[in-house]
Amino acid sequence: MGERGGCLCGAVSYELKSGAQPVHHALCHCTDCRRATGAPAVAWALFDRDDVFITGEAKAYRSSEHAERHFCADCGTSLFYTNPQIFPGQIDVQSATLDRPESFALQGQIQTAERIGWMNQLNELPQFERYPG
Repeated sequence: MGERGGCLCGAVSYELKSGAQPVHHALCHCTDCRRATGAPAVAWALFDRDDVFITGEAKAYRSSEHAERHFCADCGTSLFYTNPQIFPGQIDVQSATLDRPESFALQGQIQTAERIGWMNQLNELPQFERYPG
């Protein structure tokens, strides 16, 4: 098999088929993603559904007419997004939940019209390898 990932508590895990590559991998800035995760942006890697093997039961929340956001009911980790209208036969995986998120290069940013303004200045802020003392 290929790359693995999962939730914080380990109740839901997944594994990608060996050699599976995302259809696209983008950082999303939309308000829905921010509210669903509490993060300023969310990285999504879209895969063919047959390439993602899920162990455990993720809870689904219908976030719009056709879309569902899937998360661990125990620890709350947001994991997947499905929408058969725009991604038939595919599943979006929150790539930061991969054991090795750097395995797939980020290809772009989407929904930048909704990006939080201070996200544009991240490289100008002080950076610390660990929490500053």
